[in-house]
Amino acid sequence: MQLTEISDQFEAMGINVATITYDSVETLKTVEEDLGVEFPMLHDEDVSIINAFGVRNLDYESDHRFYGIPYPGIFLISPDGVIKFKFAEESYRVRPSFDEVLEAAAEM
Repeated sequence: MQLTEISDQFEAMGINVATITYDSVETLKTVEEDLGVEFPMLHDEDVSIINAFGVRNLDYESDHRFYGIPYPGIFLISPDGVIKFKFAEESYRVRPSFDEVLEAAAEM
């Protein structure tokens, strides 16, 4: 996971890193252990947060195993809760450019 490789750059700018996913708590625990993730990975089982941010991939019905999967994305949120930047893609094969994200983070 590329985010683990650059999370220290965000933290050096005073930016906290967290992820939100529909993956199970067990899966998140495995990822945390296997990749040495040191930031919070939040479980959104009912995809309410994913829906609120408008990033749920709508290609899958509720009975499909990928239901609730979000588009890859990164939000930069100010300390007062305002979304300052949103980077989202409509394909899991495409990820936001971390160079662009770090540049935007530096502007905050």
